[in-house]
Amino acid sequence: MNRLKEIFINEVGPALKEDLGFSNMMQVPRIQKVILNIGLGEAMDNPKAMDSAIADLMSITGQRPVVTKARKSISNFKLREGRAIGAKVTLRGEKMWAFLDRLINVALPRVRDFRGISGNAFDGRGNYTLGLKEQLIFPEIDYDKIDKIRGMEITIVTTADNDSQAYALLEKFGMPFGKG
Repeated sequence: MNRLKEIFINEVGPALKEDLGFSNMMQVPRIQKVILNIGLGEAMDNPKAMDSAIADLMSITGQRPVVTKARKSISNFKLREGRAIGAKVTLRGEKMWAFLDRLINVALPRVRDFRGISGNAFDGRGNYTLGLKEQLIFPEIDYDKIDKIRGMEITIVTTADNDSQAYALLEKFGMPFGKG
């Protein structure tokens, strides 16, 4: 069993049950899935960008990404409907726990001038989205093999009813929220 999952079962779950005043362990919010997304506007001009973004996501998550396509045409952006404009991966189960463990304990501390992540990026329904400026913070990415520094979005979907419950859940896991 993954280390972070054990921490949830033995420490975080019971502590949250008491803190939030729940009578049953099944009411405690938990993490459902983690979604990684890379948007590639340059994929229209440079088709190789999509391949390298997919390779980056694959090495970070250990899972093959899905190519996302444009839903409608936007002439100002020279975008046509059905054109490949990004890649995403949805992690659940053991891969999700392993990725979260690496994100919290290895990747985020490697961010330059790191002062914690924003506590304001919740969506109102208990989900948290974190934007990263570069994929180099993950140890799986080899600096010499990347063609361009790309950012990505990481969305953590929880079963929490509101943002305060989700904040408490992520904070108990050791998510480094900034002061302020």
